[in-house]
Amino acid sequence: MNEHLTTGADGHELNHYYEACKLRAYPDPLSPLFKALQSARIDPYKLTEVPAQFASLSGKPWTIGWGDTEGVSVGMVISQAEADARYAKRLARDFEPAVRAAVDVELNQRQFDAVVSTVYNTGRGGGGRDGILFLGGGGPSTFLRKLNLGDYAGAAAEIPKWNRAGGQVVKGLQRRREATRLVFLGMDARSAIVSGEAKFP
Repeated sequence: MNEHLTTGADGHELNHYYEACKLRAYPDPLSPLFKALQSARIDPYKLTEVPAQFASLSGKPWTIGWGDTEGVSVGMVISQAEADARYAKRLARDFEPAVRAAVDVELNQRQFDAVVSTVYNTGRGGGGRDGILFLGGGGPSTFLRKLNLGDYAGAAAEIPKWNRAGGQVVKGLQRRREATRLVFLGMDARSAIVSGEAKFP
């Protein structure tokens, strides 16, 4: 289903706005290492190696480029072209096919963009980890169940619920999910981003 769709302008705008591109690897912002570095007033985005006093702390998942975590380790540096290529590769190989395989109803372009953008951020789910499409145990999420029943409004209402990281509600995720919900409902990404920022200042 939806084989004719690939990520469009609104999907790219959502991803690029919320996944600010970094060309040097950095530890996950919710990791113990990131928090310890900040407390020590060391910029986590400029690491060439992990300081010895923090060697026991996890920074996983290490991230680079447009929020890419595949094969990333401390000290890694890439070019903008490599960041863009990684982004395009992951969309085409991992995220767009995951949406096409899971969704049994027709999506319009903005709906597809919104779902792919959310999968890009949460993962598809399954394998012990919850994602917007599947829960950790492998069963469909409430979002996916509602969507596959053709309840588009109900599915849209599920998107803002994915606003936690490390068990805590994160304002950045509140903004992102609100913008994504609005794109799913038909708003252009630029206007949706503005609305999300205004709703969660």
